[in-house]
Amino acid sequence: MGDNNWLKVFGDECLRCWRNIGSGGFGDVYRAKHTTLGMDVAIKLLHYKDGSASSIEKEALLMFQGGNPNMIRILGLYEGRVGEGRGLLMEFMPKGSVADLLQTLAGPPPWPLTFRMAHEISLGMNFLHHLTPPLLHLDLKPSNVLLDDSLRAKLTDFGLSRVARSVSRCSGQKDEDEGGTLSYMPPEALQSVHYKANKASDVYSYGVLLWSMVTGREPYNAVSSLVRFRIPQGDRPDLTWIDRRQTEGLDDMVKLMTECWHQDPDSRPSFLCCVNETKKIFSMHKHGLNEAVYDVLKLLVQLLFCCIHHFRQMMELKLAANGVNA
Repeated sequence: MGDNNWLKVFGDECLRCWRNIGSGGFGDVYRAKHTTLGMDVAIKLLHYKDGSASSIEKEALLMFQGGNPNMIRILGLYEGRVGEGRGLLMEFMPKGSVADLLQTLAGPPPWPLTFRMAHEISLGMNFLHHLTPPLLHLDLKPSNVLLDDSLRAKLTDFGLSRVARSVSRCSGQKDEDEGGTLSYMPPEALQSVHYKANKASDVYSYGVLLWSMVTGREPYNAVSSLVRFRIPQGDRPDLTWIDRRQTEGLDDMVKLMTECWHQDPDSRPSFLCCVNETKKIFSMHKHGLNEAVYDVLKLLVQLLFCCIHHFRQMMELKLAANGVNA
């Protein structure tokens, strides 16, 4: 599988209880129990095309060597019988993604948590952009920001989007399936086939991501073909959904997101600037963080028990309908 002196290779013998937890144009993600490490892990199995296996190894090696608390931790490489036999072994994030959280809450998280996530994402992106050579994310959106047990944000799928897009073109996916990603793509990416991504591309996506976290909404209510046309024309997510008077620092956050999604890539701030600005905003709300995290975690537990109770009721009704005693 290449010269991976830094990366441990894991096989089927140490992985049990596989369960599919997600899929996309580039592959499938499974949760499994790692008997040697004594922990649950996430395994991303990739659909390799055009030599992308070596590309993934390079990205994995880079992240394995770097290490950062705001990045998903890569534990090694998987080589076995499942799927096409190769993939990435990563830490499992039990609280899902920011997209999951926004959907569950049906709106934005409490302000202290929202602002901490904004800061943590900027820290992770600043780390990527300061690697040697710099690593672009190219697919920054709520579903690619995962949450740990304390609701701390960690980036995932860094550098893999280049593979994902090339594979999805081969997999017969329609543009509508890519609508979520299109909403976070910069205008220059939609204007020219000769577009070359750079750091400003990620900054644009970050600006739209901030809007989604602050509002708890998806950026555009339109099919992807319209989004693809409107963004280069200057359309951006609707700021009227945000009441800047709601809380301290929100006006500064809106100012930052609009700077990030500036039409001119050269006018967008660096992620170091984003780190400094979000740190300032988060510091205004840090005193309320513990309560905010507690409230959200409590709600997630309550919702889980409600789901379990509802499932049991449905099973009892089904058994009763079939004449079986529960």
